[in-house]
Amino acid sequence: MQEEEIQQSRWRRSHRDPNLPRTSRRNRKKTKSSRDCHLERKQMRVRDLGLGYDSDEIVLFKYCVGICHDSRKNYDLALKALMDNGSISGKKVSSHPCCRPTRYETVSFMDTQTTWQTIKWLSAANCSCVG
Repeated sequence: MQEEEIQQSRWRRSHRDPNLPRTSRRNRKKTKSSRDCHLERKQMRVRDLGLGYDSDEIVLFKYCVGICHDSRKNYDLALKALMDNGSISGKKVSSHPCCRPTRYETVSFMDTQTTWQTIKWLSAANCSCVG
C-alpha cells in the first residue's frame, strides 16, 4: 500500500499560486536580446550613400544588424562541423544564417539640380535571419 501512495504522489501536480497569471508555453514570447537580428535607423546625407547622387538632403536609412544563432538549422550545424574537421574548405562558405532585409523601402529626395530622384529598394523595411 505504501508503494502505491508513492507512485500516486509522483503524478500529483505541484501547488500553483492562484495569484500568478496562467500562461501556456506556446503563448510565452522569447525575450530578444539587443544582439538578435533587428532593424536600426540612421539619418544620412544622400551623397554619403555612395550611389552617385549629388544631394545634401538627409534621408532615414534603415539597415539590419544582429546575429542569427537561434535560427541555425541542422544544415548549418553539419556544415560547421565539416568545416571544423577539414572535410570542406571554408573559403567562401557561410555556415550560419545572416541578418538581412526581407522587405525594402523606396526613398525619394531632391538633388542639387532641384530634380526629384527616387531610389527603389534602398532602405530595409523588415529584417530576418536568412539562409
